[in-house]
Amino acid sequence: MKICVALDLPSKEENLALLSKIREFDVWIKVGFRSYIRDGKAFLADIKNINPEFKIFLDLKLYDIPNTMADAAEEIAALGVDMFNVHASAGKKAMQEVMGRLSKLPKRPLVLAVTALTSFDEEGFIAVYGEPIAKKAAQFAKDAHEAGLDGVVCSAHESELIKEATNDGFATLCPGIRDISDEQNDQQRVVDVSAAKDMRVDFAVIGRPIYKSENPKETLQNLLKRI
Repeated sequence: MKICVALDLPSKEENLALLSKIREFDVWIKVGFRSYIRDGKAFLADIKNINPEFKIFLDLKLYDIPNTMADAAEEIAALGVDMFNVHASAGKKAMQEVMGRLSKLPKRPLVLAVTALTSFDEEGFIAVYGEPIAKKAAQFAKDAHEAGLDGVVCSAHESELIKEATNDGFATLCPGIRDISDEQNDQQRVVDVSAAKDMRVDFAVIGRPIYKSENPKETLQNLLKRI
């Protein structure tokens, strides 16, 4: 299991200061809407300047008509990031279009599909999608797998179910990973890092427990020891 550090701080300077404190670690770095919209392509270069070995996950969750998603996927690949994501609910055709376009490139990033946002509880998810989280997440994962994607974004609670519905090499990236003592905030379906490993999670996205720590380096070091 790899740790993916979420850069969710209020400014570029704070995010880069955090990365400078953890520059020695072999981790992935998640750049989301807030950071990318504010700081743009140059921010990706800033990350690599701190440690060229950092792997970048651009978390923009593409959701549009198939051709527009494929156009955007090509532009993302040109940024040189290592992984990005789309919404599985955009449909299998859209995911196939994305992968078909990327397959023409000499090198492409990993592509994941979002199944059910971890902010959903069961009642809220059913209100939108009409089916329970586990059932729909497994179906979205099958669609993504058949479309040629590399894995999905899901809750750790669905990780094993999704691997059984696809295969063990189909990656699961899971937000909402906490220590038991941490606040859940806007995440509803959370687990601690040790449980995530037992649930066969491939990428554990961890933000607040690291960047709110008085000693982010020590906190990350302890998390890595636990996995």
